[in-house]
Amino acid sequence: MLIRFVPLVFVLLWSTGFIGARYALPWIEPFNLLFIRMVITLAVFLLLILVMRAPWPRPRQAGHQMVVGLLIHAIYLGGVFAAIKLALPAGVTALVVGLQPLLTALLAWVGMGQQLRRVQWVGLAAGLLGVSLVLSSGLMAQSFEVHPLALAAVLLSLFSISIGTLYQKKFGGQTDLLTGSFYQYLATALCMAVLAYSFETREVIWHADLILSLIWLVFGLSVTAILLLMLMIRLGEVSRVASYFYLVPPLTAIEAWWLFDEQLSGIALLGIVITVTGVYLALKKPAVKANPGVE
Repeated sequence: MLIRFVPLVFVLLWSTGFIGARYALPWIEPFNLLFIRMVITLAVFLLLILVMRAPWPRPRQAGHQMVVGLLIHAIYLGGVFAAIKLALPAGVTALVVGLQPLLTALLAWVGMGQQLRRVQWVGLAAGLLGVSLVLSSGLMAQSFEVHPLALAAVLLSLFSISIGTLYQKKFGGQTDLLTGSFYQYLATALCMAVLAYSFETREVIWHADLILSLIWLVFGLSVTAILLLMLMIRLGEVSRVASYFYLVPPLTAIEAWWLFDEQLSGIALLGIVITVTGVYLALKKPAVKANPGVE
């Protein structure tokens, strides 16, 4: 019964990542924020591993988990933060990353032989349309110039999380969730340390917003949400898991309206309805036909 609520909890937690970043980034540089976040997360996971006595993976499995960490955490988050730092609007960044379910399904179809029914493709397309409506409704009044490096960074994020999801599905199934995540964050922390010490001043203003955001980003996102994501990947098809990400931008828009008084237009509300419908279609199981010869 609890497993059935995992996707809902995951989407609620994952959507708050953009809100937490918005509170934190005025007081710290992005790569340094990610580095500090990963170091604290490593300490939390080490404590959990010791308490739960989780088995450590073999060197080969640990290496696979470090690759997953670089793809799903380091490159994905680093690319998103870099794109925003290079003046790409957050809405545009989220719209590009919102292509992830379609890209993951396409890669799974091409590289892993996973078959999608026609209604699932319709659902994925409807989800993309809904996300586009939600995000574009807040961008109509904006004028901006897309920096080539910003576009490259966000596209790198898109491909990295899609490939990372497939990689985890193929190579991470035999690894304990706690120790596997530890190696993922170890690789991410090392990567963020290199980026922070190479390109940033690492100046920090320890404002209350930053401290509270950091606590939430660690415990709400890096610990709870990621463990739920790894569990979902292990239990389900990657294309079905990826479709849940379509619910994140609409939910983030609602949270921004509640917390920052950002108004939702009629187009945005329509986009939310279309997105939810698309996710339902993408996850809908085929009807089981009764066999008349079996009682």
